[in-house]
Amino acid sequence: MYLNRFLDIVDLLSKKSFFLFGPRSTGKTSLIEHQLGDHAFIIDLLRSDVLTTLMSAPWSIEGMINKRKSEKTIVVIDEIQKFPPLLNEVHRLIESQKIRFLLTGSSARKLRKADVNLLGGRAWEAELFPLVKNEIPDFSLERYLQIGGLPHIYLSDEPEEELAAYASIYMNQEILAEALVRKTQPFAKFLRMAAFMSGKLLNFTEVGSDAGVSPATIRAYYQILEDTLLGKIVEPWTKTVKRKAISTGKFYFFDVGVRNHIAQIRSLSNGTDGFGQAFEHFIYQEIRAYLSYTRNKAPLTFWQAKHGQEVDFLIGDMLAIEVKSSQSITSKHLQGLKVLQEEKICQKYILVSLDRVSRIEESIDIVGYEEFLKDLWQGEYDKFMVLAGA
Repeated sequence: MYLNRFLDIVDLLSKKSFFLFGPRSTGKTSLIEHQLGDHAFIIDLLRSDVLTTLMSAPWSIEGMINKRKSEKTIVVIDEIQKFPPLLNEVHRLIESQKIRFLLTGSSARKLRKADVNLLGGRAWEAELFPLVKNEIPDFSLERYLQIGGLPHIYLSDEPEEELAAYASIYMNQEILAEALVRKTQPFAKFLRMAAFMSGKLLNFTEVGSDAGVSPATIRAYYQILEDTLLGKIVEPWTKTVKRKAISTGKFYFFDVGVRNHIAQIRSLSNGTDGFGQAFEHFIYQEIRAYLSYTRNKAPLTFWQAKHGQEVDFLIGDMLAIEVKSSQSITSKHLQGLKVLQEEKICQKYILVSLDRVSRIEESIDIVGYEEFLKDLWQGEYDKFMVLAGA
């Protein structure tokens, strides 16, 4: 079953060649097949015969393309990180023949770490994320919070089996096969700790103590998770004056279901801390996907004062968003936003929750998550997604 996606690669490719990154199983291949169809000539570097030919003679890609050029308008190179030097030929063909390329990959590590030609701005970058709410017919919040939004997992009758297989493939193909770590046992311990602490302040010393490695090694491990697209560090917003902000970031896994499986969280009950953390993670995924798909460059950050007051997300400097899984919002849930209001920097304050009664209290918009996501994806908040003075 194919689900229509928000990302429009036809529109992207009408402007420029693109790198399309995304973790495994986010649906890059299906997206290409359904949106480009017969207009794309696909060079799959997961095919050993194709990869062997191009590794021995990279220039032969020109002959492959020219044989099909009359009937195809876009050239797709799938899993480009398998052979980064091929980018030199891509660069040449963009310049000499004005060919439009879509270069896909499930890991940016090799491209960013290797000394290769990244096309000098001749190709922009896009990313495909797990499914968002509007892409899922008959959306179930409880199902999503437990098993996440990877298409084949959300649609599966055996999601836990699929998640177990996914975690195994990640370790075997992304970590072990690429020899990214010397010792697998400490990394496996770290991975579980990182999943359990997803959405919480980073503490390299604490995690390192539990995993039996140094804080410097933990820092390197987190970099591996970012490089292999398994998650991202969200930086703190530090522009408050009245209350000193902390300067430590948070790490979020790319998918709440993968996070739950690795952390061995097998069930979530409404009203518990675990449910609240998963709900916050879900809203994070929606915001991050929206910013990426709409090409909005405003930074996604969070704010936490030294004395503990906090706001879950800020987009740019003007929009502050707090996430609560409560079904009945009271004044105590507004404390972080109210404290931030004293700085007089942001222009819009939103509390997203499971409360079904939308209202404004103390200049704070209290909205249910469904209404928030509808307004988000319709662009209602775009005018606030900017940096101060922009």
